[in-house]
Amino acid sequence: MHFEIAYKWVIFLLPLPLLLYWLLPAMRRRRASLIAPFFDRAARVSGQRPKRNAWVSRRNILGWICLFLCWICLLGAASSPRYVGKPAKKTKTVRSFLIAADISFSMAQTDWVMNGRRMTRWQAVKYVMKDFIKERKSDQIGLVMFGTHAYLQAPLTTDLETINWLLDQTEVGMAGQMTSIGEAIAFSIKVFKEDTVKQKVMLLLTDGIDAGKEILPLDAAQAARKDSITIYTLGIGQAKGSGGYDLDEKTLRDIAYVTGGKYFNAMNEGQMKQVYAELNKMQPVEYEEESYKPVTLLYMYPLAAAIGLGLLFHFLNGIVNLFRRHA
Repeated sequence: MHFEIAYKWVIFLLPLPLLLYWLLPAMRRRRASLIAPFFDRAARVSGQRPKRNAWVSRRNILGWICLFLCWICLLGAASSPRYVGKPAKKTKTVRSFLIAADISFSMAQTDWVMNGRRMTRWQAVKYVMKDFIKERKSDQIGLVMFGTHAYLQAPLTTDLETINWLLDQTEVGMAGQMTSIGEAIAFSIKVFKEDTVKQKVMLLLTDGIDAGKEILPLDAAQAARKDSITIYTLGIGQAKGSGGYDLDEKTLRDIAYVTGGKYFNAMNEGQMKQVYAELNKMQPVEYEEESYKPVTLLYMYPLAAAIGLGLLFHFLNGIVNLFRRHA
C-alpha cells in the first residue's frame, strides 16, 4: 500500500484566509461607554466634534496560530488523503442463465440409477444440475419450474448457494400434473425482460409432450428469438413411440433451432453429464474483469485535528478575554 492525495489542487487554497484578511475590511464592534456630565462642555472647549466610533479587537498570536493550523487541517481533510493498495481484479456478471425445469408428474418415474440406487428422474436431474450450476461462476442463474403452469422458483442472481437450496425445495407436482412448454418459455421471457445483461441463455428441460392450450411452444420460441434469447432444450427419457412416457423430440429440436440453440437427449446420469459438458463448451463461462484499487480513506484524521484545534482556540480565546477583564 502507498499513500496518496486525491485532490492535490486543494493546496492552492492555503493562502485564502490571508487574501480575505487583506481584501475585506476589519469587523468593527461597538460597546457601551460612560458619558460624563461635563462631556459637552469639554467638547466645546477642546473644539473637537463628538462622533460614534467602534473598536477592532486584536487577536493574540496563539489564536492566529490555532486558526491557521485549523485551516491547514481542513484543507488536508478536503484533499482526501488515502492509502491505496495494489490493483486487483474482480469478475463482472456477463450473462443470464435461466433453467426452466419440468416438474410434472412424469418426472416422478423411478427409471434412473445413480450410485447404485434407483431414483426418480427429478432427483437425478437435481443431483447432476448442482454440479452444472457451480460452474456458472460469472453468470446470473435463475430457476423457472413448470407443469400445468409455470412459476419463478429463483430470480436471476449470482448467489449460487441460494439457487442450490431453492432447487432442493422443489418437488414433482408443485406446478401441476401436465406439461406446458409454451407457457414455460413465455414466462421465462418475462423474467429475462427484468434483466439488463445482453447475453441471455435458457436451458429448457422436460420429459413430456406439450399439453398447453394457450401458448404454442414454437410461437413462444419465436418471441424468445426476438428478445435475443438462446434456448437449449434437453429431453429426459425415451422418445415418442419407444415405450414409457412420451418425449416430443421434434418440438424440442424446433425450439432450439429457432432460437439458435441445440437439442440434447439424456437417458442416464452419464449422458446428462455429457450434455452439461457440451453446454460448457458451447456457452463457455466468459469473464469480464475490471480493475479496482482497494482504498482506505484517511480524511477523518485531519478533520478530527481541525475540530480539536477549533476547541483549543475557543479555550485560549476565553482565557485571554478573562485576563483582559481583570487587567
